[in-house]
Amino acid sequence: MLKNAFLTLLSLAIAIVGGGGSVWYALKVQDGVGAIRIGQWTAFPDIGTPSADPYSKARVAREGVLALGRAEGLSFVAERDTGGGELKRECTYTIEGGFPTARFWTLYAADQSLGVVETGKPRLAALQSYGVMRQPDNSVIISAGRHPMPGNWLLTDGFGRMYFVLTFYDTPIASSTGLSDVSLPRIVKVGCDA
Repeated sequence: MLKNAFLTLLSLAIAIVGGGGSVWYALKVQDGVGAIRIGQWTAFPDIGTPSADPYSKARVAREGVLALGRAEGLSFVAERDTGGGELKRECTYTIEGGFPTARFWTLYAADQSLGVVETGKPRLAALQSYGVMRQPDNSVIISAGRHPMPGNWLLTDGFGRMYFVLTFYDTPIASSTGLSDVSLPRIVKVGCDA
């Protein structure tokens, strides 16, 4: 009888830990259920809509974010550069290329909770479409790093993992038909501080 009770408790412990761990992983990973990937950028287009999958709804509830509706906009998150390496705060990156049509867009460096990276300086780790210089072909080149750079500079600071969050507001790409021919800027690693 003691053997049966032990086996039952062991089975319950494995089920609870395994189930909880798998749910945590499914909510944490950026390539989860309902995700679309364009280059290094990942988005969940159904988040904030009635047709969102249960994992997307759980992600919004857990993080306490106000999700944009399909007609309002779409957020993309990048966790790796074009070489496949994780984004690090101590490294310098160039974000270059064209941006899809949108009334307004924002780009910011984020920490693990996808909140804006604390820089300890008056300048935020964020840029927006009305405050960037554009190339003659309307593309944008943004330098992201801890040291000031000419042109468009996105300040990052600290050590450890980092994400880039690119949000488009009032854009046709938020509809499912607009995602087929979208190209997003590339994230190229320039170098890292020792």
